[in-house]
Amino acid sequence: MLELASLKKEFGSFTAVDGISLRVRAGEIYGFLGPNGAGKTTTIKMIATLLKPSSGRVMINGIDAHRFPHEAKQYLSYVPDQPFLYEKLSGVEFLFFVARIYKMGKEESSESIKEVSETFEVKPWLNRRIEDYSQGMRQRLVLAAAMLHKPKLIVIDEPMVGLDPKGAETFKARMKLAAAEGAAILITTHQLSLATEICTRLGIINAGRLVYESRIEEFAGDGVGKLERKYLELTS
Repeated sequence: MLELASLKKEFGSFTAVDGISLRVRAGEIYGFLGPNGAGKTTTIKMIATLLKPSSGRVMINGIDAHRFPHEAKQYLSYVPDQPFLYEKLSGVEFLFFVARIYKMGKEESSESIKEVSETFEVKPWLNRRIEDYSQGMRQRLVLAAAMLHKPKLIVIDEPMVGLDPKGAETFKARMKLAAAEGAAILITTHQLSLATEICTRLGIINAGRLVYESRIEEFAGDGVGKLERKYLELTS
């Protein structure tokens, strides 16, 4: 579903992403790990076509995302680490706005909004303006919006920001369900416990390069401890 081929991004003389190649297949949850400044967010912004690669390709469902961005993004949901919300809209107005972007019909939109608002427990807040939402409620709304059109590729940068324990459990359960239904999911996180709990594969990026990949089974047993030792070995 997602393939990065020799992806590179340069800002003048600085190379932020240096030839990354990876695949995320349908049904996989891929944990994309790395220290601050390693190139994770730059990579994700290239996947979302917000940044143009200096070289290399982003393929989404076999479509070159930078040659045919509109076609490719019909399969994609992207949640940045600092989502932008129209604060004067109510929650339900925002969700209908997102649904229209994905060309969903009124009946389909209404049914999907009902489903995701119940899943992420934002339904009681839907008629209130977003400016009145807490940070955690904003994150729930953004995650609900991301699932509206049942995307085949879900890319989330630091999903747990602001979520309380119940919201975090809801997110993890929903991602597992989406993967079971055939979605490909790429998540960046600094929470190694999240990576070992829900991811099926892991990649570690450092200084713009993918320095490690493995299946989660490698970290059976003391998963978080093993992953922490490997992470520190490769990024220190």
